[in-house]
Amino acid sequence: MDFIIASLIVIATVAAMEWVAWASHKYIMHGFGWAWHRDHHEPHDNMLEKNDLYAIVGAAMSISMFIWGSPMMMGASAWWPATWIGLGILFYGIIYTLVHDGLVHQRYFRWVPKSGYAKRLVQAHKLHHATVGKEGGVSFGFVLAGDPAKLKAELKRQREDGVAKIRESAQI
Repeated sequence: MDFIIASLIVIATVAAMEWVAWASHKYIMHGFGWAWHRDHHEPHDNMLEKNDLYAIVGAAMSISMFIWGSPMMMGASAWWPATWIGLGILFYGIIYTLVHDGLVHQRYFRWVPKSGYAKRLVQAHKLHHATVGKEGGVSFGFVLAGDPAKLKAELKRQREDGVAKIRESAQI
């Protein structure tokens, strides 16, 4: 029974992390944290980006949960679910790295999906990068991707309303 509860905590944490990532991306990275995120939206030849500092923040969240859940570190004040939450955050970080950095931005491998959900993820994130600057935009999640046709329509509306400036090279 303990294994089932621990597994459910890990799965729930992975699912919750997509919401945390979406909110962080929309309100922090495209808000007061733009200084770290800007280079991710600009062309460059660097292997690393300031934006990669956000991965360190995620790792710190996971490590903090492992420490909080460790009786060796926390003694009697250890909270056992924290270990499983830390594992869920770690798993989400691995998924994020493979999907966002690997598949979408092709930092680790080259594969352009021709169909299916992987293609939808790539299209949605390309539409996210269609805007210039931090204002406006669509598709702030990393693993869940909206319908590209609806995202294009939203970008067109944002452009018409003056909310977002769209890159000339973007095909919307």
